Amino acid sequence: MPKDVVELLVQRLDTREMLRVKGREAWTLNCLLETGESGVIPVDRPAPRWSAYVHSLRKRGLVIDTIDEQHAGPYSGTHGRYVLRTSLQVLKT
Repeated sequence: MPKDVVELLVQRLDTREMLRVKGREAWTLNCLLETGESGVIPVDRPAPRWSAYVHSLRKRGLVIDTIDEQHAGPYSGTHGRYVLRTSLQVLKT
C-alpha cells in the first residue's frame, strides 16, 4: 500500500524541470512511481477522482498513458490502467 504522501518534489530527467506537487496529486504521482511499468488500476488503490488527478498531472506536462483493459466477471467490461511514462527523480517526499 502506498504511504500517505502529501507533497513531492520531483525532477524530470529529460528536461531537468523541477515540479512540486501536493495533496492528492502527490499521492497519485507516488502511486504511479511505485508501480512503474505495471501501472495503476484505480480499483487497486481507491481514491475518489483518479481521472481528475491524472488529468492535473498531465496538465503539468507529465506523460501518463491510459491503457484500456478487458475484465470479466458479473460486471464485465473495460477498465483503465495508468502508466507514468515521464522519467522522474524524487528529490523530496
